[in-house]
Amino acid sequence: MMLPLPEGEFDAYLFDCDGTIADSMPIHYLAWQRALSEYGAKFGEELFYAWGGRTPASVIVDLNEQQGLAMPVDLVNERREQFFQELLPDVQAVPEVLEHILSAYGKLPFAVVSGSSRESVTASLNALGLLDRFDVMVCAGDYLNGKPDPECFLAAAALLGVAPERCVVFEDTDFGMRAAAAAGMAAVRVPPPWQRHPSEVSSA
Repeated sequence: MMLPLPEGEFDAYLFDCDGTIADSMPIHYLAWQRALSEYGAKFGEELFYAWGGRTPASVIVDLNEQQGLAMPVDLVNERREQFFQELLPDVQAVPEVLEHILSAYGKLPFAVVSGSSRESVTASLNALGLLDRFDVMVCAGDYLNGKPDPECFLAAAALLGVAPERCVVFEDTDFGMRAAAAAGMAAVRVPPPWQRHPSEVSSA
C-alpha cells in the first residue's frame, strides 16, 4: 500500500536509502555484527535502529568510547562494507516506497540522501535496478554534519535547484525525520521492518 503524502504540492522527492528505498537494514545489522565481532564490540539491535541515519564512522567512534575499545575506524568500516556487499544480493526494495518512485519518476526530480558511503548506496540501488532513477546522490563524505543536522537534505535541494519547502523527504529513522524537519521539509515516515512484516521474527 502506498504511503500517504503530506498535504501540499512538491517539486522534488528526497529519499533516504537504507530502510527507505532498500529493505537493507537487517542486512546492514548482520554486516555490523560480523565486523564488530572481530574486536569483541557489542552493538545491540535496538541501539542499531536508534542510531539509524548516522554515518558508520561516527557509530564506530561512539562504540569505542562507550566500550573502552580502540577499533580502527577506517578498517572496521571497510570490513563492515565488505560484509554488506557479500550480503547485498538478498536485498529487496521497500514496496511502499517503490510505488512512489515508480509513480512519480519522470514527473519530479529525485535525490538519494544517505549516511552511507556512495559505494554502498550505488551498490544497493544497482542491486534493485533503480540507480538510473535518481538525479542526485548525497552520501557520507559529501557533507560535514550528519543527520539529524539538516545539511545533507539542504545540499540535495540545492543540487536539484528546488526550495527546501517544496521538497518531501522519505525517511525511516528518527535522526532522518529530525533532519528533514530542521531543513523545513515535509516528510513521510517509512515504517521499520517489524511493522511492515509483523509475521517475521527477528533473526538477531
